[in-house]
Amino acid sequence: MSKPPFWLRCLPAVLRTKIEHRPNLLKILGNTGWLFFDKVLRMGMGLFVGVWVARYLGPEQFGLFNYATAIVALFTAVATLGLNNIVVRDLVKNPEDASATLGTAFLLQLIGGWLAFISAVIAVTFMRPDDTTARVIVAIFGFAMVFKATDVVRYWFESKVQSKYIVWVENAAFLVFAAIKVALILGAAPLVAFVWIVLAEAALVALLLLAIYVHLGNKLGAWRYQYARAKSLLRDSWPLILSGLAAMLYMRIDQVMLGQMLGNQAVGVYSAAARISEIWYFVPVAIVSSIFPGIVKLKAQNNDLYLSRLQKLYDSLIAISVFVALATTASSHLIVGLLYGAHYSDAATILSIQIWAGIFVTMGISRGPWIITEGLQKYTYRYIGLAMLVNIVCNSFLIPAFGAVGAAVSSIAAQATTALLAPALFAPTRVSVIMLLRSANPIRWFVVLRELLLARSSI
Repeated sequence: MSKPPFWLRCLPAVLRTKIEHRPNLLKILGNTGWLFFDKVLRMGMGLFVGVWVARYLGPEQFGLFNYATAIVALFTAVATLGLNNIVVRDLVKNPEDASATLGTAFLLQLIGGWLAFISAVIAVTFMRPDDTTARVIVAIFGFAMVFKATDVVRYWFESKVQSKYIVWVENAAFLVFAAIKVALILGAAPLVAFVWIVLAEAALVALLLLAIYVHLGNKLGAWRYQYARAKSLLRDSWPLILSGLAAMLYMRIDQVMLGQMLGNQAVGVYSAAARISEIWYFVPVAIVSSIFPGIVKLKAQNNDLYLSRLQKLYDSLIAISVFVALATTASSHLIVGLLYGAHYSDAATILSIQIWAGIFVTMGISRGPWIITEGLQKYTYRYIGLAMLVNIVCNSFLIPAFGAVGAAVSSIAAQATTALLAPALFAPTRVSVIMLLRSANPIRWFVVLRELLLARSSI
C-alpha cells in the first residue's frame, strides 16, 4: 500500500479517516492543492513585486503598461482559439487519440498566436498612431501570444489531473523573473525593460512545458496534424472564440476606453484597483479546473448526481465570492493605502465597487464545465456579446461623467449581464441561471460550510 501524501497526514484524524479511502476525491484535492499553491505563491510574490513596480513606475507609466496589456488581451481568444476545455474534454473522453488532438491543437494555436499578434499591432496603430512607445510595447506583448501554442501541454496535464507539473514550470519561471524585476527597479531601468520581461517569461514557460512533457516519457514527434481533427475542434470551439473575443472586450475595454478618453494616469489608478479585485480569481479557477474532468465522466454515469454536484459547486464558490466582496469593501482604503501609497489613493473607491463584479465572474467560471459538458458553447458568444455591448454603452456614458468610478460600475453591469441576464433569455441556458440564483441563498452557504467541516462534501 502506497504511503499517503504529506498533506493528508497533516490533517486531523477525524478528517483524514473521512477521505483517505476515496481515491478520486484525494486526486481532486491533491490537484486543487497544487493549483492553490501555485496561485498563493504568485499572489504573495506577485503582489509584492507588482506593487513595487507600480510604485516605481507611477500612475502614468503604469497606466501605459496596462493600456498596452489591455490591447493585447483583447485578442487572446484568437491565440487560444477557445480550445482549452475542448481539448481537455477530448483527451479525457478519447485518450487513444491524444497524439492527433495535441498535434492538431498545437498547429491551430500557433496560427492563432500569429494572427493575434498582427491584430494587436494593427489595433494600437489605429488607436494611437502618434504614440511610438505604445506601439512598441504592444508589439512586444503581442509576440508573447505566439508561445501560447505550447499550452496544449498544459491541457494534457489538466486532463490527467496532474497540475503539479504546470505549477513547477510556471513558478520556476515566475520566481526567476520576479527577481529580475526587482533588479530592474533597483537599477532604475526604463519602462520598456519591464515589457521585455513579459516576453521572456512567456518564452521560458513554453520551453519548460515542452521539456517536462518530454522528460516524463512523452514524444513530441508523435504529435500529428489531422485536417478532420482540426475541423472537429474548430466546429466545437468557434462559439468559444467569439465568446472569448467578446469576453475580453467587456473585461478589458474599460481600460482601453479610459486610456483613450482620460489618458494613461486614469488607467494606472484603475488598474491598481483591478489588480487587487482580481487577485483572488485563482480560487474558483483552481477548483473548477480540478473538478472538470470528473464532471465530464459523471454526466454519462448519473445525471441526477451530476446536477447535484454542480449545484454544490455553485453554492460553494458563490459563498466564497460574497465573503471576499464584503471583506474587501470594508477595508479598501486601508488596502490601497498600504500597498500603493498616496499616488493611487483614488483606487480605493474604485476597488470597493469593482470587487463586487467578482460574484458574477465566479458564476461564469463555475458554469463553464456545464456549458462544455452539455454542448451549449454556441450560446456563450451570444450572451457574452450582449455583455460586451452593455459594457461599451455604459462606459461611453459613465466614464465622461464619473471617470474611473464609472468604468467600475460598467464592469459590474457587464458581468451581471453575462452571468445572469443574458443566459436567462435563452431556454437551454436558463436552467443554469436558476441554479446560480439558488446559490445566492445564504442558507445554502451554511449547509456547504457544515458539510465541509464534517468532511462529507462529495465535490
